[in-house]
Parts: sequence; structure tokens; C-alpha cells
Amino acid sequence: MVDDAGGTSSSSNQSSSLVITDISHDHLLSILLLLPLQSILSFAMTSKKTITLTRSHTLWKSVCARDWGHSAVESIIRSSSSSSSSSPPPDWNRLYQRLRNLDRVSCFNLLTGTGTGHTPTPRASHSLNFFSGCLLLFGGGCDGGRHLDDTWIGKNDYYKKRRMVTWQRVVISGGPNGRFGHSCVVVTGNCLVLFGGINDSGIRQNDTWIAQQQQQQAAAAAGGSTTMSWRLLDVGPVAPPARGAHACCSIDNRRMLIHGGIGLSGTRLGDTWVLCLSENLSFGTWHETAVNHPAPSPRSGHTLTCIGGSRTVLFGGRGMGYEVLNDVWYFDSSSSSSVGWVAVVFEPRNIAGGVSLARVGHSASLVSGGRVLIYGGEDSYRRRKDDFWLLDISSSQRRVWRRLKCEGGYQPRSRSFHRACADECGLYLYVFGGMVDGALQPAETAGLRFDGELFVVELQL
Repeated sequence: MVDDAGGTSSSSNQSSSLVITDISHDHLLSILLLLPLQSILSFAMTSKKTITLTRSHTLWKSVCARDWGHSAVESIIRSSSSSSSSSPPPDWNRLYQRLRNLDRVSCFNLLTGTGTGHTPTPRASHSLNFFSGCLLLFGGGCDGGRHLDDTWIGKNDYYKKRRMVTWQRVVISGGPNGRFGHSCVVVTGNCLVLFGGINDSGIRQNDTWIAQQQQQQAAAAAGGSTTMSWRLLDVGPVAPPARGAHACCSIDNRRMLIHGGIGLSGTRLGDTWVLCLSENLSFGTWHETAVNHPAPSPRSGHTLTCIGGSRTVLFGGRGMGYEVLNDVWYFDSSSSSSVGWVAVVFEPRNIAGGVSLARVGHSASLVSGGRVLIYGGEDSYRRRKDDFWLLDISSSQRRVWRRLKCEGGYQPRSRSFHRACADECGLYLYVFGGMVDGALQPAETAGLRFDGELFVVELQL
């Protein structure tokens, strides 16, 4: 009886093993992609076949695409091939593990190349986007209380290790007037949507603009000027109240999400609005999302970052009592989600002791690996910061605040109300402008000035 039972058990184990090893390679790959990382690694120990599969290039490329998005993977492939024609394909397993354990960045100042001889003036609270392979800068506030209406395109071949940018002022007709504290996002890959901001008279606005880059082949070949075609977007009778210093991001690559800001009476707002664009981008529709409780308190100078699809993260800002905040919120704006705003709680052990995370006027950009890279800002005493933090809320089991070391010969100044944007592959972050601490000049009453510097933050893998 005992021998029979043991024989039955042994046969059962062999049968279970055969079930796994007899599954086709493609079916095993599909199963693994349904599992979290730790389960994939555990599953690898079940047989020689699964060990071999979990070391394969195909699996780890698919895991990267699953966790980071297919567009990010394709961008990494393009950047790798553009750096050198003989470069080997990315090692996806190594890249995934290194991004997961990322602990440092390096910064490099970008020199101004030959071109028109002009560069953007120092400014803050402008917009900066990575658009059609270039940087696109618009507006902002500058010395003398002026609010700028200029648009610049910056071209850079950083992948080829040419640490140089060529700025070109863009010819615009009938575009947005001068403003600062507005929001501007990229949609459908080749269009910009701009909303709100504060003009020279201090008036908050609620207009919505859409733009596309236009450059004829003949002009491009001759090094001619690039033009932007702006038009005021028809949004119908409903629009968000006028505001500036709000937070925004693009979601699903086709919608714009905004939150908070400073309204007409100077009161900080706490509402959330979504702009949905028509298929041909001829008009848009704004709608306010239902307020659930709890929800982020009214604030300005905070950030919204899309971490994939319709999922976004809100961080920091200045509250109604002028206090500077350090809370993190998660929001899913998809039609299938009924969750609304959810406060993200971190254990104290995940934050280095004695470090204040509260800040306003910082930047928060999605980088490769599906994490949010936060840089700079200022605290409640208006002390500007120069620190880099990685925020990861990819799962309830792995919520991480990690301070990154900054290496390299260039150390950026402490700054706030700058702007930053990541390139298509998410391995490089471009930072321009902001308010920085500076040496006192005879005509200055405080050591504070606008900055006009452009530098790159590179993830060290």
C-alpha cells in the first residue's frame, strides 16, 4: 500500500513536470508575462527549460515593453542604433535590473552650437516639451516682470555624444499671447496643447490652444526657419475656470489632465479637469471629474505625471495656507476606473532620515523604468533645492522614495520653477531655466535671479 502510494505520488510529480516542459515556448512566454517579476524569477527554477527561457532576450524585451510601454522600448532601440551603427542590441535583462536598482545620475551642461546666434533669455515658469525629436520652449516670466511669448526649438544630438544644442526661434503667427504658469503637453506624438497661464496684466486665462510644427522640405534642406501653426481650439461652452501655476500631463497620448492652480481671485484651486480631443483634432471637450473623498487639497506649483496609460501621480505644491506639501496621490482617469484619487502612503523607513521631501516649483518627469524623477523646487522658507529623487509606486509591495547621487563634472545649481522633460527613451532628462540663487548685483535687493541654462541629466546604468 505504502509502495503503491509512493509510486502514485512519484508518477504524479513526473506528470506535473511533463505538463510544464511540454508547453510550447510561446505559451510559456505568454504565461510568464502575466506574472510579477519575483514570480518570473521563482518560476525559472522549476526546470531547465524555464531557466533557459527566463534568460532569453525575447522574454526580457517583452517584460520591458509590458512594464515601460512599447514606445519606450522602441525609443531605446532607436537611440542605441543611432549612437553607433555597430552597437549591439540592448541587453534587456541587464537594462531592466539596472533601472530597477538605479541609484545615481550624471549631469552635463549643453553648449550652444552655431546657428542663428540667438538663445532663449533666462526665464521661469515657462513650458518645455520633447516634441518631434527636439526641445520646444514657450513663454515664461523674466526680469522686469515681463511675460514672454517667444517659442524656441532646440536641436541636440546627445546620443552621438555631441553635448551641444542649436536653438532656433520659431516663426509664429496668431499664437498664444505672452504668459507664465501655463501648461503645455504633447498629444498624438506631433501636436501640442496649451492651456491657461497668467499674462502681463496678472490676469489668469482659460484659453486652449493646439499647435503643429510646419517645415517645408526645401526650407529644411537650406537650414530655413521652422514655423508653428497655432490655432485657438474650439472647446464649446464648458471650460475650466481661469488659472495659472496648475499641474498638468498628457494621458493616453490623446487627453490632457489638469489639477489645481491659482484662480482669478488668487485662491488656490483643487478641481480636476480632463480635455478630450476629437479624432481629427478639430475640437475638444472639457469635463470636470467627480470629486471623491479623500482628494488632494487645493494647491499650486505641484506636478502631475503620467506613469502609463491613464494612470497619473500628483506630488507636492503650495497649499491654501502657503504651506509647502509633501503628499503623493494616485489617479486613474480611465472610463473603467471608479477609484478616483487615492493617497499613496510610504513607510518612514523608505525615506532617508532628516530629509524634507516637501517642495513646490519642482519638476517630476517619467523616465525609463516607469518611475518618476523629481528634481529641485523650494521649501516653505523659499530655500531652493538641487536634489534628485526617484519615486516608484508601480506596485503596493514596492513603493519607494530613493535619493539619487549626482555624479559627473557638472553640478547644477539649486533651482525652482524650472522646467524639465525626458526624451523618447526616458534615459535623458533636459532641464532649462528657473529661479536660482545668485551673487548680489548692485541693483539687486536679493540674491535671486532667472536662469537661462540648459543641462542634461543622464540615468547611470
